[in-house]
Amino acid sequence: MPLLIIPVLVVLALVALIPLALVQRYRMGTARQRARGWLAALNLIGLALSAAMFLVTAALTSIWVPGAFAYTVGGLAIGCVLGMAGLSLTRWEPERAGLYYTPNRWLVLGVTLLVTGRVLFGFWRAWHTWRAGADDAAWFAAAGVAKSMAAGAVVLGYYFAYWIGVRRRIRRHLVPRRR
Repeated sequence: MPLLIIPVLVVLALVALIPLALVQRYRMGTARQRARGWLAALNLIGLALSAAMFLVTAALTSIWVPGAFAYTVGGLAIGCVLGMAGLSLTRWEPERAGLYYTPNRWLVLGVTLLVTGRVLFGFWRAWHTWRAGADDAAWFAAAGVAKSMAAGAVVLGYYFAYWIGVRRRIRRHLVPRRR
């Protein structure tokens, strides 16, 4: 019995750290940073793999949850549009030491709050649906899994488009312009 308490305590500790993680995510997401080519490339590779796996997962999930794939694709598209808006709102500072950028605080806050709100709403709705005694398949659909996947896809799309733009800016900064 005492061994069963350890995983519960670990989960509770992780849940308790979520607010701190969100604040840190916002702080790091709005800080002035140096644009590094290797970091942009690494982020793009990681985000491309994540988006591909997320789409495959959404396609499989749509077997049990109607609309999961459509919501995910829509979320990715909205995220890409937000990422392009984020690039245009980013403050770019070319210096001798390199290219520096500061992302827009309001857009980063909006994306962070979107995910936070959707996760909290998903927990609340799942709790109430579960307490109502819905069967397993209806429980997943009623808990809003498809819309939660869309919120996650917005974040993936946002950062994917954003890092593509950062990579392009770095290349433009490194290659001298011809006159």
